[in-house]
Amino acid sequence: MKITVETHVNAPVEKVWQAYINPEDVKQWNTASPDWHTPTAAADFREGGAFSFRMEAKDGSMGFDFAGVYTRIIQHKLIEYTFGDREAKVEFTPAGEGVDVRLEFDPDKQYPVEHQKGGWQAILENFARYVEAQG
Repeated sequence: MKITVETHVNAPVEKVWQAYINPEDVKQWNTASPDWHTPTAAADFREGGAFSFRMEAKDGSMGFDFAGVYTRIIQHKLIEYTFGDREAKVEFTPAGEGVDVRLEFDPDKQYPVEHQKGGWQAILENFARYVEAQG
């Protein structure tokens, strides 16, 4: 069973794509709640390239590296990657004046599905707000 989250971003696909793949942008939007942040991010954005985004509680009480390898990239359309033994797919579909972003991923077996879906959805909503705020 996969988990799917999605959002609409009111911006051109080129801008949405760039904000999704650029590590400096990722540090700005990659959080599910205001008490967390992504202090470091690195990505070798190519098929076979690795990425690592450090996600931490702002109080330093906990953190983890969200890391993986890009497995398939179709510019402005699709990003597939593995992280650990799990897979994810991000689709970018032009819609009206913006882009629908749909993220599908394998759930972690340790946490309830609804908790995971809520966290990933919150991150995706932060992404949309960030991109739209860039003008």
